[in-house]
Amino acid sequence: MSSRNSLNTITVGFMLFALFFGAGNLIFPAQLGLAAGDHLLSANLGFILTGVGLPVLAVLTLAISGKTDLQDLASLVHPLYGLIFSIALYLSIGPLFALPRTNTVAFEIGIMPFLGNQSAGWELPLFTVIFFGISLYFSLQSQKLADIIGKILTPVLLIVISILIIAGFVYPIGEIQAPTGDYVSNSFFKGFQEGYLTMDMLAAFVFGIIVIHAIQANQSLSKRGLLFSTMKAALIAALLLGLVYSSLAYLGAISATEIGYTDNGGEILAGASAIYFGSYGKIILGVIVVAACLTTSIGLITACSSYFHKIVPRISYTLWAIIFTLFSAVISNFGLTTIIAFSKPVLSMLYPLAMCLLVLALLTPFIKGKTAIYQVSILFTFIIALFDGLQAAGLEFAPIQNLFTAILPLYKEGLGWIVPAIVGGLIGWIISFSRKKG
Repeated sequence: MSSRNSLNTITVGFMLFALFFGAGNLIFPAQLGLAAGDHLLSANLGFILTGVGLPVLAVLTLAISGKTDLQDLASLVHPLYGLIFSIALYLSIGPLFALPRTNTVAFEIGIMPFLGNQSAGWELPLFTVIFFGISLYFSLQSQKLADIIGKILTPVLLIVISILIIAGFVYPIGEIQAPTGDYVSNSFFKGFQEGYLTMDMLAAFVFGIIVIHAIQANQSLSKRGLLFSTMKAALIAALLLGLVYSSLAYLGAISATEIGYTDNGGEILAGASAIYFGSYGKIILGVIVVAACLTTSIGLITACSSYFHKIVPRISYTLWAIIFTLFSAVISNFGLTTIIAFSKPVLSMLYPLAMCLLVLALLTPFIKGKTAIYQVSILFTFIIALFDGLQAAGLEFAPIQNLFTAILPLYKEGLGWIVPAIVGGLIGWIISFSRKKG
């Protein structure tokens, strides 16, 4: 590979890291570390599996499968399912949850500390206009996305966040305390589920297409060459994400004695920044948060607008970008806590379906067009995911959930869909075999 192609791959890897490293990626690792305490290692491992491993695997799956987008991939189950699943996923990582969250996190963590004890009034709407105005401007330069994010925003983000992380390792705030809550006896699976909240695996199906297009834009590659370039870019992003997540989790773990226990990872980062850097800590944290959230916001607007322009071409890409930006601006003013609360039931339903689709897509060379395997496996997964989502929304169906707890391994850990997915795949294989024999 030429030095120019190598530089392009590194730039795309940096871009992918920055696209993933957004709103939730800052606050959730720190919160995990604080709650996990002595069980930090196992909790962090679970978090990295869903927060890093699955997103990278999803990007590679798109390159391996040769599919042009998420809908094409999900249509392995059925064309209608491909359309419905894709729309639901794009709306979740776009204007309904993830995109508004970028603005809300940037404001609450990056700007609110400068307001003192004053509650947000006109400041939040003003910041929202500026934040989404910048996001919209750069999303309309989508052909330069790799250069804008990979060469400019990502290095700034990494340099500034490294200052806080290095301070945490050189001068620990305090001692790591005992774990709390579910981390006492179930730290790995609790961390595994917390990784869902980053939404990165769902976003990976979207960002993966951006990565592949960015790699293809500057070089002519065979399918094999594209796969290797995508793999290298994904591994660069994975390494950076793993290092930053682990460091932020450690920072949270050593903060308990000085900062206390809080339900908001943003407060942990704000407290740590103030302890290490005094009044300058607000500036450092503000730059980290706003830069991280901006890169993700730009990527999400670009991806969502491109997809909806494809399925509804009568509306231009520019108009879709404006629609999603305005809608997200309105939703973001409901506050971070409200957005996270509404997102949990939806994520509890979408994540099992996305993980099942990911595995099925990787097995496509062996399945060889046996659609019943895809369909029955996804159907059984959906049944479990539906009740997981209802439970996350506070709607209890005790008889059914007691039954699932009794017969499904790992159901309490949020992975009860795995055995039904496997059984569904086997039933689908038997159906396909019977049809072929008949």
